[in-house]
Amino acid sequence: MATANLQFLQNPFPRPTFSSKYLVMRAPKMVFKCGCSSSSSVGGDAFSLTSSSKCDVDYLGESTKGDLNINLKHLENFGLDGQATLEGPIEQVARLEAEEAGSLLRDLGIPSPSAARLSPRGMFCTRTLNLRSISAIGYDMDYTLIHYNVMAWEGRAYDYCMENLKSMGFPVEGLAFDPDLVIRGLVIDKEKGNLVKADRFGYVKRAMHGTKMLSTRAVSEMYGRELVDLRKESQWEFLNTLFSVSEAVAYMQMVDRLDDGVIPADLGPLDYKGLYKAVGKALFRAHVEGQLKSEIMSKPELFVEPDPELPLALLDQKEAGKKLLLITNSDYHYTDKMMQHSFNRFLPNDMGWRDLFDMVIVSARKPEFFQMSHPLYEVVTGEGLMRPCFKTHTGGLYSGGSAQMVENSLNIHGDEILYVGDHIYTDVSQSKVHLRWRTALICRELEEEYKALIHSRGPRATVVELINQKEVVGDLFNQLRLALQRRTKGRPAQTLAATNMDDRELTESMQKLLIVMQRLDEKIAPLLEADGELFNKRWGFLSRAGLWDKSHLMRQIEKYADIYTSRVSNFLNYTPFMYFRSQEQTLAHDTYSHYCSEHNGSSTN
Repeated sequence: MATANLQFLQNPFPRPTFSSKYLVMRAPKMVFKCGCSSSSSVGGDAFSLTSSSKCDVDYLGESTKGDLNINLKHLENFGLDGQATLEGPIEQVARLEAEEAGSLLRDLGIPSPSAARLSPRGMFCTRTLNLRSISAIGYDMDYTLIHYNVMAWEGRAYDYCMENLKSMGFPVEGLAFDPDLVIRGLVIDKEKGNLVKADRFGYVKRAMHGTKMLSTRAVSEMYGRELVDLRKESQWEFLNTLFSVSEAVAYMQMVDRLDDGVIPADLGPLDYKGLYKAVGKALFRAHVEGQLKSEIMSKPELFVEPDPELPLALLDQKEAGKKLLLITNSDYHYTDKMMQHSFNRFLPNDMGWRDLFDMVIVSARKPEFFQMSHPLYEVVTGEGLMRPCFKTHTGGLYSGGSAQMVENSLNIHGDEILYVGDHIYTDVSQSKVHLRWRTALICRELEEEYKALIHSRGPRATVVELINQKEVVGDLFNQLRLALQRRTKGRPAQTLAATNMDDRELTESMQKLLIVMQRLDEKIAPLLEADGELFNKRWGFLSRAGLWDKSHLMRQIEKYADIYTSRVSNFLNYTPFMYFRSQEQTLAHDTYSHYCSEHNGSSTN
């Protein structure tokens, strides 16, 4: 059947001759012309499209808008009585069709959705999302549609920041940009001059003061009674995006200079919080004065990593009827230059990047763009001249405005819009919290983390085995300790083995077990310390905090991003009609329930 299906895809409307054991379709009595190219029909007369006015929600709570429905009258023209005849239980039919569909996808060289998830460039779902029900897709630009070489872009941002700090009187001689010093998802403690990595609950797991990592003991003493609370903005600064790397590197290096006492006294009595403001001011000047972006615009090939597949992914979405939006904080001139460089050469038929988008908004001033309304201007010339306007229209190029203006202009609202960005706060959380837009996070580091996790399976399995051994030995040690405690109180021991031991034998057994646990600790500690070093030697994995727990960044992603992936072009591995389903979330008691299920099953057998 796979071969027949392949022929069917190559010529979608021949006389159907394919059949399986359970699915039978008789040959048609007429042939008709496909109307797929018509904007008013999908698949000619074969299907009808569920409209907004007729949509419902499915059993997962997702809108059915955009779903295809069988046109029964069309089937009658083929001599079919209603729907295709199913012979046998639906479970058997579905199993066979799924197997043959998988075989066909492999023959075509197309990864199945399940296979795509097992890839560094997969799309990972935290909340079920039906792309068919999405009417508009909005995109951020920097580090979303355009990926910069971090060493090049952030390195130059760092250089300009240091030049500005030097002009302010700060000692910066001998300092150089070190991108491995910082990863996304860390949190700056502006009161203590520290950089910390927290787990999903806010407990600090690793920390660095200046450029020096703190010991586990020092971390415990400093943060044992304090949780990271991002709502306390006066103390904590979350590194949401790769744009934060240059600022964090500069700040941690300047903390060292402050501790060394080499910052001139005439700069005023500086504490760590004041130092953070000074570094932020220096970096802000680098962006506002425009030198950095002017350099990038003059030689974009030195800073931008090209992705030929990206424009094609957006083209698929546009041709599927999605309204595409570009909403960026960058100004018009920078946006136009970067998008021309990144898109135009990869588009077919002399298309330009503007042809992809139904609306472009520059200088959007996110996150306020999602919360309130700013003055709206229309960009009316190629030189960027603007005029005030009061509402948007399809095909327009604008500066400022608000998300509500976009919704009203397109007559598309809330969860009919998917917004894709790299900033967990500015792009993802605010569009979801204030507008209930669906959200996708772009995190390029996922590709390296995925590979690092694969290569870390062996060491991680070793750690788990050693910890399990210590747990068993520790359980026995605790039982003997309890037996000795009860014996001293004149109460019976809990186990027969302990009852048959005298006090000396109990003590000797406990000593041996204690030595075993201490030796295990000597093995476990360095392995845990090294966990994740294939991704980053200081901070470990991006998404994890410790061996089993999630990082604070991962908690934010799961809370606010419906799907997340490493790059926008990964959409090309799916279709604009994909139904993303979230996976099972493991709970603490799942292990016990799985054990009982397996144990009961083996007993029954």
